[in-house]
Amino acid sequence: MDVRETNRRVIAQFRAGGEVEGMHRDRLLLLTTTGARSGRPHTAPMMFHREGDRLLVVASAMGAPTHPHWYTNLVARPRVRVELGDEAFDAVATTLTGEERDRVWSRLVALYPFFADHAAATARTIPVVELTRA
Repeated sequence: MDVRETNRRVIAQFRAGGEVEGMHRDRLLLLTTTGARSGRPHTAPMMFHREGDRLLVVASAMGAPTHPHWYTNLVARPRVRVELGDEAFDAVATTLTGEERDRVWSRLVALYPFFADHAAATARTIPVVELTRA
């Protein structure tokens, strides 16, 4: 499976407003970060979780040994662009830490048990990121 090609397809289908093949459109957002080194925009489709007014994304990379590039980018440059449903807005990305991260992580694992599998596959702590409308 070519992840870049899959992402290109998902992004195009999402932006077209119709069905996203093999995914639940209502559980997806597009996150555009600015490259930490290149300074260029990079868009990644990802699952999100809404808790009240909070939008949360998880940098699990399916349990890969390193953080996904989008996460490294937003740590360096936390101003991001979010496309959610039919709207797009600027946001600030904040990595949750300490007890707050642990509480939220526990709720996410209870709702989405596959995150526990991702955590078991890696030695790193999987970041949980809140996206706050700018």
